[in-house]
Amino acid sequence: MVKCALLILVCIGVVSHHNEALAVDPLYEETLENVLREKGVISKEDWVRIQAAKEQKDAESQKQMDREFPIAMGYGGSGFELKSKDGKFSTHIQWRFQGRFAYPERGDPTTFSAFNNGAESTFELRRVRMKVGGHGYQPWIKYYFEIDLQPTVNSGSSGADTRVIDWRISLEKFTFLSLQVGQWKVDYNRERRDSSGQQQFVERSIVNTVFTLDRQVGAMLYGHIAPGTWWDSRYYAGVFTGSGRGEANDDANMMYFGRYQWNFLGRDLKWSQSDVEYHEFPTGSVAFGAYTNIGKCTVWSSSGCGTLGGTNSAGVAFTADASAAAGQFRVEGMVEEFAFKWRGLSIQHEYHWKQIKDHAVAEGAPGYKTNLMGSYAQIGYFPHLMLSAIPQPLEIAFRWAFVDPNVFAKHDQLQEYTVALNWFFAGHKNKLTLDASHFTLDRPASLGPNQHEQRIRLQWDVSF
Repeated sequence: MVKCALLILVCIGVVSHHNEALAVDPLYEETLENVLREKGVISKEDWVRIQAAKEQKDAESQKQMDREFPIAMGYGGSGFELKSKDGKFSTHIQWRFQGRFAYPERGDPTTFSAFNNGAESTFELRRVRMKVGGHGYQPWIKYYFEIDLQPTVNSGSSGADTRVIDWRISLEKFTFLSLQVGQWKVDYNRERRDSSGQQQFVERSIVNTVFTLDRQVGAMLYGHIAPGTWWDSRYYAGVFTGSGRGEANDDANMMYFGRYQWNFLGRDLKWSQSDVEYHEFPTGSVAFGAYTNIGKCTVWSSSGCGTLGGTNSAGVAFTADASAAAGQFRVEGMVEEFAFKWRGLSIQHEYHWKQIKDHAVAEGAPGYKTNLMGSYAQIGYFPHLMLSAIPQPLEIAFRWAFVDPNVFAKHDQLQEYTVALNWFFAGHKNKLTLDASHFTLDRPASLGPNQHEQRIRLQWDVSF
């Protein structure tokens, strides 16, 4: 009885000094065994034994909870996430939409008729996407697919379609050698490979439509070599059907592509535009890519195989992919690329060359071979870093681009000049972009004056 009375008095005394103890050590956990140990009621050995028993009991309770509730839930950079507590399985889901206003054109005017059609004042949901990804069985066995709800269509269309635009499995056990199979945007050039949700402008440049490989079905080897050294590099080599998104190959020919990227400052540059991450140290890359394909397609887009607008070197329109013979066109291309980020500054540039050979035309005859060239350069900066009075979330960017649809012809070049203002509420996950463009189309004097057009766009891009 005396021991019990002493124990009660000790506990009362400790409680009366509760606030004082917490002030001395905010991390101190006030438990009965700690109190008894401090007052000398129990020995150090007894205290250690009690602590060990508590830890064992807590561990058993945690194991029981893991057996009954093996799934953890949360929200992170990739959206809502479900994952097994043993780390073997995970799934994340993210939604993204782009609400856009454009005047007087929805897209880029690339032909004479586009420069002279009527003005359009358009508000649209440009993209509504659901992204699902994660890993299974092992953290290095990754999967991903993306669904496009295609909310807006042109007048006269049958309606909007729900499309699976990406699906792929990636085996990334080794950093220097990985394998990916499925359908995705080919890792050929940075502008196209950068997500539409991580662009510096409302949309990609006029170069993209003509020179991109877009989404293809196939397999690719890739890897990251010598990270953190002067030889820090990434490589990509793939084989694809060459028929574009969601379309089966109609012949035995395949598309072959390769890309080499040198991170010349020893720091890897990710697929993303604008220096929202604020690179403390200069980070840059130089890359080269090439491809070859035989098939019906002369261009590719998110809609799949397509036909290049305009005319070939003989001034005749290219045969539509729906009417072309199997293997009619041999299309080859190369790209040179530069990208750089440092302390709010971002620079990006590409130079493209593309050649189309039409096997329906006799070799050497006009129209058999058409060479195209194009390039863009863009720069962006957060002026707050230079003048603190300017709000920190604001970025200013400028882009120039040109496309020459036939290098052997004169007075046919298309150019773009675009300036943009970005306001980042939460990086690329939530941003507002306003851009204004000026387009010019050169024409021979015999066909009339050069064409000019301006366009303004406002877009809210948000992921959650």
